[in-house]
Amino acid sequence: MTPPLLEVKDLRVEFPTRRGTLVALDGVSFDIAPGEVLGVVGESGAGKSLTGAAIIGLLEPPGRIAGGEILLAGRRIDNLPHEQMRALRGRRIGAIFQDPLTSLNPLYTVGRQLVETIRTHLPLSEKQARERAIALLADTGIPAPEVRFEQYPHQFSGGMRQRVVIALALAAEPQLIVADEPTTALDVSIQAQIITLLKRICREHGAAVMLVTHDMGVIAETCDRVAVMYAGRIAEIGPVAEVIHRPAHPYTVGLMGSIPAMDEERERLLQIDGAMPRLSAIPAGCAFNPRCPHAFERCRSERPELMAGGATRAACWRVEESKAVLA
Repeated sequence: MTPPLLEVKDLRVEFPTRRGTLVALDGVSFDIAPGEVLGVVGESGAGKSLTGAAIIGLLEPPGRIAGGEILLAGRRIDNLPHEQMRALRGRRIGAIFQDPLTSLNPLYTVGRQLVETIRTHLPLSEKQARERAIALLADTGIPAPEVRFEQYPHQFSGGMRQRVVIALALAAEPQLIVADEPTTALDVSIQAQIITLLKRICREHGAAVMLVTHDMGVIAETCDRVAVMYAGRIAEIGPVAEVIHRPAHPYTVGLMGSIPAMDEERERLLQIDGAMPRLSAIPAGCAFNPRCPHAFERCRSERPELMAGGATRAACWRVEESKAVLA
């Protein structure tokens, strides 16, 4: 077995407020191997993007990592000083965000931004950095890269800007790429191209990819494994096909049931009643218990940890009960 490139252990993120401390991530643990794509999915507010921000050291104050560890290639990175983390970000960790306009400076040409990033992290001359930048633009599918090198972000379409951001993320050949909703603002046809590009980059460069999204279609097409998040915790994690076709957690079952099937007629889509709890009102026990049709007394008092349920691991007491019945 290849040792994991990224290890997240019992990650806890807090936001101190005047009314008390809000726990946004509570005991999140997972790992990603080199060359693997891990999808992170869930409703808005589940903690997906916050997990990515904690990994790359870009938590917005007053947010803070209050517990747990983040290890990259065996080295702990969550406690590094700001300057060391800044040097690591870009060189060892690349980031792709939802809106490319927030990642690109409108006052500089894309070529200048690429060359600046490359020379910050790699010992290359101006000429070598320019050649690498043009090669990256070509590698990410941008036509006439020599011409595009001299253009500004506003001269690119949304899909092309996202390709530039991917080129920036790859500029220093990072080991880990954190992609936060990289296809959300794009047309479906462009989404498919970006997904294909991410998969190829992962395969050719051997990078580990953490793909944050709410789109199960993107997850099914791109990822090797998927982690389903709910209220700042991982509800279920496992191989994509298993989670999609044989989910063990009731929340995952509800998510999969809400996806329209092309081969059957249905008057109404399934829905999960209720809403995700506010950070100030997360219930005791399993956070999903007020919305779960199968909840029983233990669910309301004890928090379940991830436990094996077939090929996946789910934080659900029903998984333990079913194993006891089979035994």
